[in-house]
Amino acid sequence: MPRPRKQQISLDATPYYHCTSRCVRRAFLCGLDALTGNDYEHRRQWVEDRIVFLGEVFCIDICAYAVMSNHHHLVLHINAAEAHTLSDLEVAKRWHTLYKGTPLTQAFVKGGPLDDAQRQAVKEKLDQWRLELASISRFMWALNEPIARRANAEDHCTGRFWESRFKSQALLDEKALAACMAYVDLNPVRAKMATTPESSEHTSIKRRIETFKAANTHPLTHPSTQPLKLAEFVGNPREPMPQGLPFHLKDYIQLVDITGRAIREHKRGFIDNNLPPILERLNITSHEWLTLTTQFESTFKSLVGCKAKLMLAAKVLGLKRRPAFANCEAIFH
Repeated sequence: MPRPRKQQISLDATPYYHCTSRCVRRAFLCGLDALTGNDYEHRRQWVEDRIVFLGEVFCIDICAYAVMSNHHHLVLHINAAEAHTLSDLEVAKRWHTLYKGTPLTQAFVKGGPLDDAQRQAVKEKLDQWRLELASISRFMWALNEPIARRANAEDHCTGRFWESRFKSQALLDEKALAACMAYVDLNPVRAKMATTPESSEHTSIKRRIETFKAANTHPLTHPSTQPLKLAEFVGNPREPMPQGLPFHLKDYIQLVDITGRAIREHKRGFIDNNLPPILERLNITSHEWLTLTTQFESTFKSLVGCKAKLMLAAKVLGLKRRPAFANCEAIFH
């Protein structure tokens, strides 16, 4: 029996998670349906726009994403620090961009008069919303539910559009995070939907590369190399799993590009010798890296990381059985 989502996600274990949702119908979420001839390619933009929008509303950072033909991938970071620093007014305004709220919260935002009992009711509601704004389950609901409604309306039908619930993998250390992000960003290349990362439509890597190129070509008009609305790279800090992605953006882009070429040319177990230092720091060999970036979902279960991190996460999550860590132990030394 599947475990409740709240028992699979814990900040004490890790703030980083890989989430996927798949369309339950034969008909495509996006792209061209060869059987009917219907083209659903425009729906990929629906999903990408919604992902970017929710990244501004929720206290959840978008590390990587890829919108495929019948599913989408996300690597998310729960930004608990941001959730704690939001004022009550900010919490209410963010929530009201998604939902109507209550008459009392609407009055609170407008600065209307409230008595003590009403203020207490508003406070309790805002405390609940603050937690929801840092909830991956609520984030995925806010992403998938509107897309399902919109697709059903376009298809003139009713019923379930997505599988019963999204799947998630906890990324317990930097190696798991880097490998999963590259796996997500290279999904279109592996699926032969694109030949290079920069030509992979509706992916985070394309957005990052475009921003990086613009900043280097026009530094005055595009001063930042970090794409807006995506989690920022903060280099190689000393503390483990810091606030921000623990790599250099240039290294990561180079790594994804080299890996994409290796995958496209079917050089199994081999990557160009011109590796960026990110793999050296993470102590991952070329063969291990190619395995990670082509078989991440099939190789690992719900917890991904070194043995020590797995055992700690299992204890935090209250798992009665020891997690299977053979594949993790083989790669995450």
